[in-house]
Amino acid sequence: MALILALCTVVSTTIGGIVALRARDRMHLVLGASAGVLLGLVAFDLLPEIFDLGAGGSSERLPVPWAMVSFVIGFLVLHVIERASGVHEPADSEYGDHHHSLAGTLGALGLIGHSFLDGLAIGLAFQLGSAVGWTVAIAVLAHDFADGLNTVTLMRRAGHTKRNARIALAFDALAPVLGVLVAQTLSPSQPALAIYLGGFAGLLLYLATADILPEAHAHHPSRLTLLATVGGVAFMYVVSTFA
Repeated sequence: MALILALCTVVSTTIGGIVALRARDRMHLVLGASAGVLLGLVAFDLLPEIFDLGAGGSSERLPVPWAMVSFVIGFLVLHVIERASGVHEPADSEYGDHHHSLAGTLGALGLIGHSFLDGLAIGLAFQLGSAVGWTVAIAVLAHDFADGLNTVTLMRRAGHTKRNARIALAFDALAPVLGVLVAQTLSPSQPALAIYLGGFAGLLLYLATADILPEAHAHHPSRLTLLATVGGVAFMYVVSTFA
């Protein structure tokens, strides 16, 4: 099932890239909802699962604070990488076109690496149970659309041709499948899973709050975008509750 869902992310990412190549009308609503889905996943599924893994007196259990340290590290690592590469520098930044070319390429490569981690998360989540696996997969499907869109946008911003942008999109789309295949060869302990889920949750929180939400409101600051975000959070609450 994890592999099938990973193949679905290929479609989601590809559609996002195609939209970026053609048009971005109403994308603020899609991005707003995607950010809400990520926030909901972190709050209603990943953090409770981490707390559950850290509960009890078994010697295999990991103290929850260590998972929270991983959570903070996951958030900060992505922040430092993006600051260092200048991915979010404005178009008139003093760094110039060469800097933006490098930042755009690094940003696209970073998204491909992140997509691999998404697949790894799906595979590991299904080791915890089908309910966790499904909720993680739904959230990944939602934001991989934005990943595909952003991969193409960053490549084009860096001055690459549409052909090169499509190649980067293909790598981004296939990366989750590789992640799931790698996850199926692993048998991590509960402490290792808690640490990984903590870091992954921190990474998703950064993506939602520092990447997707600002982009959603950048050109279309509207109440509809906010409602889309709230709707994404509510959707993940319902999914997590019934799962």
